[in-house]
Amino acid sequence: MAFLPPFPRLVFTILEPLACIGGYLAPVLDTASFAAAQVPSITPTPLTSTTQILALQLGNCYGLLALICIGVLYSTNEPKVVRNYLIACAIADIGHVWVTYQVLGYANFVDVKSWNSLAWGNIGFTLFLFVTRFAYLAGLFGYDRINASVRKRA
Repeated sequence: MAFLPPFPRLVFTILEPLACIGGYLAPVLDTASFAAAQVPSITPTPLTSTTQILALQLGNCYGLLALICIGVLYSTNEPKVVRNYLIACAIADIGHVWVTYQVLGYANFVDVKSWNSLAWGNIGFTLFLFVTRFAYLAGLFGYDRINASVRKRA
């Protein structure tokens, strides 16, 4: 991952794993608040068993994503592996934002002033990650710095 340009390296190896760890901890530490905050404009309802397990499973998925992110980006020097990982994440970013849009509806989705911290994460931070991934994959941060040992194997 040393071949990544500085800004994408900061985003993908530090900011994103920390955000995913936060996404893991939020439902573990306060499941009811995490579940209630998924839709900013809705009055919280009592936590059902279904809602509780869904919130905790979502948190578990964020934990898994943090581990995969750290595992892939800190263990490979292969640009192709990193690029494929980032392509998969970009596709997932689109799905994540689309699902959020479908549930919030257009009016809540574009009402940025009413967003809570989870909406900022689900929409704002996810779009930031997507744009950063797209910019990296398009070469807008410059070319990867591939070391000689990787070139010899390719």
